[in-house]
Parts: sequence; structure tokens; C-alpha cells
Amino acid sequence: MTDRDPGDVALELERLRGAVEAGFARVDGALALLVQRSDQTDRQLADHEQRLDAIERRRWPLPSIAALVAVAGLLLTLWQATTAH
Repeated sequence: MTDRDPGDVALELERLRGAVEAGFARVDGALALLVQRSDQTDRQLADHEQRLDAIERRRWPLPSIAALVAVAGLLLTLWQATTAH
């Protein structure tokens, strides 16, 4: 085995520490970006849910109106059929 100078070991440990800190900083930045994107996605999803709820609330009378028009048409047809004789 070769003897290493304690100064060389300390220097290598300092370089390793710098590399680990830089890696943690990159990972921390990437995680912060993911959290930001997740928050944006949550806000967009909430907005879309509100808009869909509003559309559904405005749409409910359409089938009722269609049924009333159909019944009125049927009654008008029956009335015309009975008064034609």
C-alpha cells in the first residue's frame, strides 16, 4: 500500500463534499420545479372542475324543455286530429 499525504486525503474529501453539495442543489432545484408544476396542475384542474360544474348547471333544463316541446307537439297533433272530423 502506498502512504497518502493527509493533505491529499483532505483535499479529495473537500472535492467530494463539493460534488455532493452540487448534486443536492440540482436535486433540490428539480424537486422545487416539480412542486411548482404540480401546484399549477392542481390550479388548472380546480379551474376546469369549476367550469365543468357551471356548464352542467346551465345544461340541466335542456332535456326538460325538449320533453315539454314534444308533449306540446303531441297535444297539438291530437287536437288537430280530433277537430278535423
